[in-house]
Amino acid sequence: MRRFDAIVVGLGGIGSAAAFHLAARGCRVLGLDRFPIAHDRGSSHGQTRLIRLAYFEHPDYVPLLRRGYELWRDLEARTGRRLLVESGLMMAGPSESDVIRGAIASAETHGLALARLSAAEACRRWPQFVIPAPWTVLHEEQAGYLFVEECVAAHAAAAAAAGATLETDVRVGGWRTERGGVVVTTEHGDITADRLVLAPGPWADSLLHLPAACLTVLRKSLFWYRPPASHAHAFAAGALPCFAFAAPHGFFYGFPTLDARGVKIAEHSGGRVVADPLHVDRAVDMHEQRRIDEVIAAHLPTLGTTVADHVACLYTMSPDHHFLVGLHPDHDRVAIAAGFSGHGFKFASVMGEAIADLALSGTTPLPLGFLSPSRFC
Repeated sequence: MRRFDAIVVGLGGIGSAAAFHLAARGCRVLGLDRFPIAHDRGSSHGQTRLIRLAYFEHPDYVPLLRRGYELWRDLEARTGRRLLVESGLMMAGPSESDVIRGAIASAETHGLALARLSAAEACRRWPQFVIPAPWTVLHEEQAGYLFVEECVAAHAAAAAAAGATLETDVRVGGWRTERGGVVVTTEHGDITADRLVLAPGPWADSLLHLPAACLTVLRKSLFWYRPPASHAHAFAAGALPCFAFAAPHGFFYGFPTLDARGVKIAEHSGGRVVADPLHVDRAVDMHEQRRIDEVIAAHLPTLGTTVADHVACLYTMSPDHHFLVGLHPDHDRVAIAAGFSGHGFKFASVMGEAIADLALSGTTPLPLGFLSPSRFC
């Protein structure tokens, strides 16, 4: 039976980062995934992900994000890949919305640079947008986007360069603790390790052995809209920042044109429940597309509604929409990274570091207490 210091189950955004940080510390690491590196079956695909510091979800995320920025830049230097672009982020919505109030609270708590603009000021600066006069507009210069598949590939390459063994097309059936170690069951036989990291994305619910967490998987759609040639320059990277609209009927976000497909737009709110992550309807949902069309008509009218591409991805939602990161409540040799609820990818770099800490020593200096899986026990 093969034995390693640590096994990482799942090599998506978080698992690939954990494999790298463990291997960089000299561990004999085995990373397992049933799909190829940077695949499109889970949650870590679709060209880009937002990254921002003024975190409306909770101020406690900000210290993690600060460290995350440092680690993304370190990974860029290590691999020679372009991963993070600080294009700026414009967020607009009613002043009483959770998004606007939460972002301001995080900025004030942590002394972050966050500009407040009136709707008229924002539309003068970015005439591509139409924003209702009563709304508040926030602009964060340090925000931007990550190239999601490139980030996963970079962490995997760095892990392999540090000595990790990464194996794909491997189906993990389960795990158990046994005689001072952990045994992982796969279709190719059992493998043992001193420590186990579980980062299985949408497959978490069946692997965590943590029924109280009650994770739900949602199908989400990403759309690309090709602007008319006469307005293409206005939506290009450099001219258009990343953007988000905290509208009363939903939260929508998007990115400037980065390739021939045009502007990427998606809805963060909503989503359809997925019973089996292996069997997901990946066709265009016309109701979802109409909701994006309505947002474009209201806030980006010169973009038009020519759909150039569409993909589906998966959110793994925790009951409170915050992450599950920490040691397993019942097994101190098992570290969990799950339930990232559609806003976790930007944290992948720092979560990899934190999970390596927890797997090797049981503790981490990073402020993760509010994300402990034990809160559901």
